[in-house]
Amino acid sequence: MKEARHWEGLSDGKVRCILCPNTCVILPGGQGVCRVRENREGKLYSRAYGRVTSIGLDPVEKKPLYHFHPGGLVLSIGTYGCNFSCEFCQNWHISQMNPEYTMLSPDDVVKLALGHRKRYENTVGIAYTYNEPTVWWEFVYECARKAKEAGLSNVLVTNGYIAEGPLEELLPYIDALNIDVKAWKEDFYKRVVHGRLDPVLKTVEKSLESSWVEVTYLVIPGENDSEEDVRAMSSWLKSLSPAIPLHLSRYFPAYRFARPPTPVKTLERLREVAMENLYYVYVGNVWKKGYADTFCPECGEVLLERGALQLEASHLKDGLCPACNRPLDVKGAIWSP
Repeated sequence: MKEARHWEGLSDGKVRCILCPNTCVILPGGQGVCRVRENREGKLYSRAYGRVTSIGLDPVEKKPLYHFHPGGLVLSIGTYGCNFSCEFCQNWHISQMNPEYTMLSPDDVVKLALGHRKRYENTVGIAYTYNEPTVWWEFVYECARKAKEAGLSNVLVTNGYIAEGPLEELLPYIDALNIDVKAWKEDFYKRVVHGRLDPVLKTVEKSLESSWVEVTYLVIPGENDSEEDVRAMSSWLKSLSPAIPLHLSRYFPAYRFARPPTPVKTLERLREVAMENLYYVYVGNVWKKGYADTFCPECGEVLLERGALQLEASHLKDGLCPACNRPLDVKGAIWSP
């Protein structure tokens, strides 16, 4: 237990959490929507501080981040809980349940990451992932500060549902984010995600001011798979930067959704639609040669070849396309196999 940040006291021992747009009013002994933040005698505490339920050394492409230190590795950690309750949650066993955990301090995590770097020089940092890192804010903030001091990068894999103040406080220590935009319609967020779209869009916009950002869009048949929606979303991303990578991810049945997986042809069609506006559009959660490769936006040359989850070959010459000399939109070193 650790006293939380970003809350305010109310009458009769109640508190209001102001970490995310849910702004939960929590009675004494109660918890917020996320199940992580708890009112104890009129003070808000983080129940998840230091509780690590998942940990592993992953290719950065698995986050997915394709233009941030391609070929690099990140120590990936997560806890439990989420400030959404998506009906289709792919990680429901940790976001919606109470899994076993190991207690680690921020110093422990940084030490582990540095240990991996000694063994694998392409270990570039730490990713806060698996569940929603926003609800783990205190631990992520302290860990990210220490990691930055140690020369490590920090990656946030997030649903983007965070209040502006806490986001601004955290961003100076975050080098890259993959942000889920789960749909383009508010109705979907209210009905299926149990949240709101607008704060997520604001998180994308704010994060782009200081960090590398890639966007994931999980395509669910009959819910958010229309050409109209994907065209509108990719047009909005283009207005921010056409170089923002977009990952169109294949849905599989999970949690409370039992409908069949997304047809591959749907993903291929929507990729073509999104590429009307964006330089880099990838198809994820399904393996086929070319789906994860990076092509030059100028001439179409293959620049980076990927397998299912990692970089396999780089054809760049000093960061430039070998055919037309256009620089690749990328942040950080490229760790060629």
